[in-house]
Amino acid sequence: MVVAESHTHSMFERFSSGYYLGRLYVEPDGAGRAAISRAQHEQVNEQLYTGEGVERTDLPLVMKLGNTHFTVGGEADVPADTLVVPESLVEETDIRNPPALREVFLAKADRARQLLSVAEGLPTVGSDSEAGVASGDTSRDEGGGPTGI
Repeated sequence: MVVAESHTHSMFERFSSGYYLGRLYVEPDGAGRAAISRAQHEQVNEQLYTGEGVERTDLPLVMKLGNTHFTVGGEADVPADTLVVPESLVEETDIRNPPALREVFLAKADRARQLLSVAEGLPTVGSDSEAGVASGDTSRDEGGGPTGI
């Protein structure tokens, strides 16, 4: 995936101080999950979210599609370069005939921690608006589905 922040990869490239930009095939998932292929998830997680030493590579990634932030897991049954999202999220976009190739944002590690802190109601550095979190967009799905951030 991304070897270093200054390098470009086919899945994600540096976009801003808080995000990478990628183009993935977006399609709805009837189970209400947000996921990419397990192998790609682990690679992205390892290269973008872990630091020195041994750390978990199964933690959720934080992505943004349209105006909605959400956590993304890794699943074995998701094809490479594909992002499956809850049907309700697809309905909020201009996607009419999925799967459709779309730009998605991947929060960098610091931004992801900030967004997760806001979603969990924990103290964080910076405001909600600075983190790009719209009011009313911080609900959590307690039923085991993706966390809307």
